[in-house]
Amino acid sequence: MMKKKSIPASKPLLILFLCQIISALDVPLDSKLLEELSQPPTITHQSPKDYIVDPRENIVIQCEAKGKPPPSFSWTRNGTHFDIDKDAQVTMKPNSGTLVINIMNGGKAEAYEGVYQCTARNERGAAISNNIVIRPSRSPLWTKEKLEPHQVREGDSLVLHCRPPVGLPPPIIFWMDNAFQRLPQSERVSQGLNGDLYFSNVQPEDTREDYICYARFNHTQTIQQKQPISVKVFSMDSLNDTIAANLSDTDIYGAKPVTERQPVLLTPTGSTSTKVELRGNVLLLECIAAGLPTPVIRWIKEGGELPANRTFFENFKKTLKIIDVSEADSGNYKCIARNTLGSVHHVISVTVKAAPYWITAPRNLVLSPGEDGTLICRANGSPKPSISWLANGVPIAIAPEDPSRKVDGDTIIFSHVQERSSAVYQCNASNEYGYLLANAFVNVLAEPPRILTPANKLYQVIADSPALLDCAYFGSPKPEIEWFKGVKGSILRGNEYVFHDNGTLEIPVAQKDSTGTYTCVARNELGKIQNEVHLEIKDPTMIIKQPEYKVVQRYGQVSFECIIKHDSTLLPTVIWLKDNGELPDDERFLVGKDNLTIMNVTDKDDGTYTCIVNTTLDSVSASAVLTVVARPNPPFDLELTGQLERSIELSWIPGDENNSPITHFVIEYEDGLHEPGVWHYQTEVPGTQTTVQLKLSPYVNYSFRVVAVNKIGRSQPSEPSEQYLTKSASPDENPANVQGIGSEPDNLVITWESLKGFQSNGPGLQYKVSWRQKDVDDEWTSVIVANVSKYIVSGTPTFVPYEIKVQALNDLGYAPEPSEVIGHSGEDLPMVAPGNVQVHVINSTLAKVHWDPVPLKTVRGHLQGYKVYYWKVQSLSRRSRRHVEKKILTFRGNKTFGMLPGLEPYSSYKLNVRVVNGKGEGPASPDKVFKTPEGVPSSPSYLKITNPTLDSLTLEWGSPTHPNGVLTSYILKFQPINNTHELGPLVEIRIPANESSLILKNLNYSTRYKFYFNAQTSVGSGSQITEEAVTIMDEAMASRQVDIATQGWFIGLMCAVALLILILLIVCFIRRNKGGKYPVKEKEDAHADPEIQPMKEDDGTFGEYRLFSFVSSAPF
Repeated sequence: MMKKKSIPASKPLLILFLCQIISALDVPLDSKLLEELSQPPTITHQSPKDYIVDPRENIVIQCEAKGKPPPSFSWTRNGTHFDIDKDAQVTMKPNSGTLVINIMNGGKAEAYEGVYQCTARNERGAAISNNIVIRPSRSPLWTKEKLEPHQVREGDSLVLHCRPPVGLPPPIIFWMDNAFQRLPQSERVSQGLNGDLYFSNVQPEDTREDYICYARFNHTQTIQQKQPISVKVFSMDSLNDTIAANLSDTDIYGAKPVTERQPVLLTPTGSTSTKVELRGNVLLLECIAAGLPTPVIRWIKEGGELPANRTFFENFKKTLKIIDVSEADSGNYKCIARNTLGSVHHVISVTVKAAPYWITAPRNLVLSPGEDGTLICRANGSPKPSISWLANGVPIAIAPEDPSRKVDGDTIIFSHVQERSSAVYQCNASNEYGYLLANAFVNVLAEPPRILTPANKLYQVIADSPALLDCAYFGSPKPEIEWFKGVKGSILRGNEYVFHDNGTLEIPVAQKDSTGTYTCVARNELGKIQNEVHLEIKDPTMIIKQPEYKVVQRYGQVSFECIIKHDSTLLPTVIWLKDNGELPDDERFLVGKDNLTIMNVTDKDDGTYTCIVNTTLDSVSASAVLTVVARPNPPFDLELTGQLERSIELSWIPGDENNSPITHFVIEYEDGLHEPGVWHYQTEVPGTQTTVQLKLSPYVNYSFRVVAVNKIGRSQPSEPSEQYLTKSASPDENPANVQGIGSEPDNLVITWESLKGFQSNGPGLQYKVSWRQKDVDDEWTSVIVANVSKYIVSGTPTFVPYEIKVQALNDLGYAPEPSEVIGHSGEDLPMVAPGNVQVHVINSTLAKVHWDPVPLKTVRGHLQGYKVYYWKVQSLSRRSRRHVEKKILTFRGNKTFGMLPGLEPYSSYKLNVRVVNGKGEGPASPDKVFKTPEGVPSSPSYLKITNPTLDSLTLEWGSPTHPNGVLTSYILKFQPINNTHELGPLVEIRIPANESSLILKNLNYSTRYKFYFNAQTSVGSGSQITEEAVTIMDEAMASRQVDIATQGWFIGLMCAVALLILILLIVCFIRRNKGGKYPVKEKEDAHADPEIQPMKEDDGTFGEYRLFSFVSSAPF
């Protein structure tokens, strides 16, 4: 996701001056202008209305003001002039109205308690401060009092009164013990708003002698301590023992046991009360109740809801706190105290009053002579405040008259003012809860226009964004502003410009052609002034390759790109953020010119990465999310429930999936009884499932663990569950893969796969092995063997079928009846050979053999097939014998024929056939002889061409390695090849088979020939062999074939040509320097460098050379 923001750098500078001078709060704060313009006083800083001071430190009453000329200051105290010159303890700071009353050198703060007011005055008027009430803070000591110990019965309520001394300001109350540890508070024991400690009901543990109330006075930084209060709580048991010890046996005694009581309010008392609070303050309402069990407090507002976001509950809900109250918060608030025995309630009627607050405070006026204006002072409050006006600190009714002003309630109207109308007016809004005082001056000025924006100021703006050109001005009357483009341009008008009242020219969509110089002209009746500013339009900064969403595995590497394009005159800076904060201080984060690379990514790197590009004029950004994925964290909190003999329920809590959803869970088990430490697969469930019903086997000590799987891989296994041992039972199943195969001709070997540990279902695992001969009316023979997997039956007939079964049993019984399998006793070698062996030769390399099957009884085992042994006796074309290599082909099953491939042509072969069983091969059949017919021969063993002459070549060859029959002849074919490798006419010659060489005559001299040579039998031609050879050339002709480049006459000719060219170049150069032209050809005048002209082919030099070259390469 990409976010872009354009931040014009000049915009904050445009708010220098005010839209209309007539409604300005102040004269523009230009230092040069302020030195020249008169301005009535304005109070800039003063002490708070209610000013509580530390009596041990000097009293500083602040009063700061500004104006032109600088104002002078005076003070009143308790309504009369305060002559500071007559009090040595009081000084006024230089160039300020702030008073410093020296208390630390003998003065007493109480002597200066009172109401102070500051007046700042110059020739334009007088401004006054608020009435500042000075009161020294007080932290009196606790009055001495005798505190009686509190003896309370268990369950009763108790109030420990604090009654702190009255201080200024009021102290902060808290309860502690002798060790200065705060006493614990709860719903049962808590401190009230008045500082008292309330017990809804006391318990024996409340007994102690050091309940101490402390009062902290922040202004004087002192803490006062009340004397410790002792509380002793009597329990019912101890009280009964005390009564029993003091009464006779005949007296009736016994304290009542602790009884529960319904709630009773300790504070406030009664059923109703009232509360007045001022607007904007914090409303605190309190209800504390006694009762056993301890009551719970609930608050409601009758006929409405408690204000959202401003309501808080404190002190265990005994205090309702509403901040920033307004008149809308008036109403009845009910607190309800409830326990199991009943409830009690109290209604507090809240009225919100308001000290005066501003609706419209008066604002300073700067007017020109003859102009009109108004001062408006509007305030509200409860009750509604009264408005009164003062002029220069004097009630307006007794102030000097000004014919230009008229007072109309909360408004003063000025008409056709003059310079003498300048003054400071005060508006006072007051009711019984307070007052507001505001100063606002009327300053009548006659000033020619001034432009305060620096001359020739340069503005740089991004294209297609607003351009704001300042023309901050001042003048009285208010000047008119006009803008021009260029020094002599026409006045700017039209919809493409916006003219602001503060003089600013706005070009809403600045384009490249907006670049230039702009002139601002300000004029009023007293004068005219102008100023030039300059505007440059820059190309916007863009991110042309944004970072993209990435998913990366933990410990991998990821890179975000941020390729930018910007104006060549702006210098961009690129900043990378992670989740809108700085990148981690980690060497794994590598910031490149156009990218951010994170090495060895961890889970903490997950988040949003933002590339921010800043220039002095604009800023763009683009963000992308990085999701770090990994194998899941292992599941945890495995729990086994619903344990039964053959099933149990397993549940778990999945670990963090690490941003890749879990696809499934794998459940594994360990058998601590039979295979401790070995974990086996049990089952798996979908990733949305966290419970599974597992089937169990008897006599297994199970532990389970769970592995979570997502697309990234498998988690580490969870911690193992608790162990669960199932009860023993007889086996449920019998051994698998039961077989009976004899290892010798007179035995039967019975084997099976033993049951695994958990399949035994109990201790004492054994096997009952039973067998009997098939198709014979015999009884079963059985034997019980230990936990093994083989039993051998001896003395059996050879290769006889047996019925076999193996049954599991343990100490608790037998497994179900097993199924029967058929086995055989041991095999022996076959007794007879196959008969009637026949061979049918199909071609020179393939023959088919047939035989009759042997009787099955003579096989004496499992018939596996037949083997054909065959070998070459000799080649019919060569009488020499060689080493005999027998070949074997096996034909599986009861097959009675087969193909013999890969035979050699024109050869004599022998073969025999044997039957095969599991024990081995039987006797061989008598050897059968057969012959293969002729075939085509192989290629001649070699072809050599020797003794080349001008017109003859000698050919020599070797006979084929494999003639495959009787050779009848050789075939020779040849043809010439010219210099372009084109083939000439083909000539064929037949050569008798007994020849081994041949001389070819009448050939062309110096000619290349290609030869093709192969042998033939009566069947056909064999593969050919090829060769190439060249006849030699005549010696006389060869002597004339001399390289022309080595001949003396040719070298001399070339030298003469070169000399001629050099002379021609010199002549041309001389004529050109004399201003003439050389007439090589008419086009030469158009070329810049005439020296290159002789290199053209027009002079015939290279054409002649090529001709000689051609002649020299041809034979004479």
